Amino acid sequence: MEHSGRDIVVVGASAGGVEALTRLVANLRGDLPAVVFVVLHVPPSGTSVLPSILSRRGALPAHHATDEQPFEVGNIYVAPPDHHMLLDDQRIRVVRGPHENGHRPAVDPLFRSAAERFGPRVTGVILSGALDDGTAGLLAVKNRGGATLVQNPDDALYPSMPESAIRHVDPDAIETVPRLAERIALLASMTPMLRREAPVTINNEVADFEPDPQPGVRSAFACPDCGGALWETDEEGLLRFRCRIGHQFTVNGLGAQQARALEAVLWSAHRALAERAAMSRRMAKWMEQSGRTHSAARYIRQADEAERQATVIRSMVEEVEVPQPAVGEPELRVHEG
Repeated sequence: MEHSGRDIVVVGASAGGVEALTRLVANLRGDLPAVVFVVLHVPPSGTSVLPSILSRRGALPAHHATDEQPFEVGNIYVAPPDHHMLLDDQRIRVVRGPHENGHRPAVDPLFRSAAERFGPRVTGVILSGALDDGTAGLLAVKNRGGATLVQNPDDALYPSMPESAIRHVDPDAIETVPRLAERIALLASMTPMLRREAPVTINNEVADFEPDPQPGVRSAFACPDCGGALWETDEEGLLRFRCRIGHQFTVNGLGAQQARALEAVLWSAHRALAERAAMSRRMAKWMEQSGRTHSAARYIRQADEAERQATVIRSMVEEVEVPQPAVGEPELRVHEG
């Protein structure tokens, strides 16, 4: 693909992202000399209609990306549900790699792969979303000489992702969505200026096994997704955690996944106690029918204690603050018409 400007545009969004994405594509002209890649956090099941929405709202055709697909200027490629989208020279990789910050697709893998492969040709864009997925990826884009754009938090339905990117990356521009579209077009038509290329930790996103030691230092935490040890790295003040499998987390992402894992464990304990109580009462009834009242009383006491413990566990579950998944897919049906 011939290029003269920043012709690789990577866009990440989460909650509130459909609204932001539709406004962005509506302001991109049809002769944009760039190719656009979009990751929106979506649930793993169901059918995403985001490409058809974006195609209707703007002049550029949008498609779900497929593995090994060549990409062309003037198109928008959207990560399909339950798959990461990565860039590899002149083709797209669509893989079911490890979740990052609890998401697949996640923003960071796309941004990292674009930074690694295309360096200063990349424009990274962070739109509305919760928590901070995309911050580390945008930092990788910046450190490889790419342009960094962030939606103004006041313009976003959910400002957390833009705020995190602003805090850690110091982006080139913080604008409303229509102004971001203007900047994307301007950058695509300009010859990119080489900037410093700081070391960036880019992982082999599609490797089945990584024999090399983990980057960073081993932390005191276990991966909430697989239970493996987590290694900690400090990327210019942005703490990152990664296990050998490849699950990766920011501090906020790790905290959110730990809370979800804790809730799952507590519910499992509640279920086990409820089943123990039910079985004990069944045994007590059988003992009474058999005339063994002493044994029946013991089982009744056992059932009472299990129910008491289950009540305590349930109260603990209700006190666990579990962040809800930040996804944009539920909005798709609202905006489809």
